[in-house]
Amino acid sequence: MQNSAANQVDTRADIRADAEPVIQVEDLVTYYGDRRILDGVSLSVQPGEIRVIMGGSGSGKSTLLRHLLGLHRPTSGRVRLFGKDINTISGQEMFALRRNMGVSFQGGALFNSMTVGENVCFPLREHTKLDEQTIKIMSRMKLEVVNLAGYEDLMPAQLSGGMLKRAALARAIVMDPKLLFFDEPSAGLDPVVSAELDELILCLRESMNITILVVTHELDSAFKIADNITVLDRGAILMTGTVDEVRNSDIDRVHGLINRIAENEAVDIDDYMRRLTRTN
Repeated sequence: MQNSAANQVDTRADIRADAEPVIQVEDLVTYYGDRRILDGVSLSVQPGEIRVIMGGSGSGKSTLLRHLLGLHRPTSGRVRLFGKDINTISGQEMFALRRNMGVSFQGGALFNSMTVGENVCFPLREHTKLDEQTIKIMSRMKLEVVNLAGYEDLMPAQLSGGMLKRAALARAIVMDPKLLFFDEPSAGLDPVVSAELDELILCLRESMNITILVVTHELDSAFKIADNITVLDRGAILMTGTVDEVRNSDIDRVHGLINRIAENEAVDIDDYMRRLTRTN
């Protein structure tokens, strides 16, 4: 039995290596005004992979996620999803592409005026021509997957933080996407609920054969779920590697991030005074 499981894992790794990446980012540069937010970011994510984007506040990970979702255009560089350059395809092509993508937002982003069941049904009603009975059956199935069976008639305000995250996840997967994005899935959750959500993410990958990209600063969660971790700092990639490679990295900033070591920078007094006294 153990040998069979090992062979399965090895086979999946071979498929990933040979297949076209689900996500390809090439030399992505982004400026907000005169401030450079992303500085030549390049990465690729293979089918079936769980990739974690990790970094401290201000590292650029949320901006990168917005680019991957097609919400922002980069100053330069390229983003490909399923082999398509999302900044050059038509709006109709992008709409079709998004049908294969699911997003679980940090705060859940459920519609407060709708019940949990109505929230989960919403993508199916908007993007398919399925009959109402089928839509309700599919939404209940996805609520079962995230352990929220029987909660479809509650309002979002009646749910705990962990339940909100799971309801949002049910909505994100209701159309059986091939690519799933998570924005800080463990933020604001206690350790037990966070661990349960990590297990759910791993189960989803196995049961739905889905590619997952997770943006987080939660180390325990990142180390538990990731196949590979990309560490961002000040808009640039410090490294990409397995959990063990990141843990054992000799890069000072990576070491500081995973060991929660404060970084003390020397202050250039002249530069400091110029910034304080500039008029524009």
